[in-house]
Amino acid sequence: MTGMKPSRTTTRALVAAALLATAGASVPAVASSTAPPPARSGSNGPAYDRVADFYGAYIDAVTDSGSGRLDSQLRGFYLTSGLRSRLAGWENREHADGVLRAQDVPRAWKVTAGDSGMGHTWSTVRLTWGSAQHPTYTYLTVRSDLATKKISDIKPRS
Repeated sequence: MTGMKPSRTTTRALVAAALLATAGASVPAVASSTAPPPARSGSNGPAYDRVADFYGAYIDAVTDSGSGRLDSQLRGFYLTSGLRSRLAGWENREHADGVLRAQDVPRAWKVTAGDSGMGHTWSTVRLTWGSAQHPTYTYLTVRSDLATKKISDIKPRS
């Protein structure tokens, strides 16, 4: 077979195959799922975002028995000193957690923005109790100071 020249068509096919193989090796593999990976984000936004941050972290802290004093540290950071004093009195009388207004820990929470005025803003916190099949809810009205974004009052929604 020496002395035989490959045809132009064969040469072109070999060159094209080599180029395709090289290009294919440099293309990253495509994931089998077209759904984007889960992501969360945050910002230093409105006061109700701080309420949501607080309730999320606080519920995690009181749920995790190994969190030490994290629940009281969160109270110190997010709540005004006046509210912390009022909560201590309420908790002594009621023998319950004043932030949650309960003796137990909810399985979920949701914060919705409310009205603002006179230097304050109000949020509604919905706490979810019970099973996924039979949930029950309690609602709290949470007041935040607009200047500091600190939580200044927590009451059952009337």
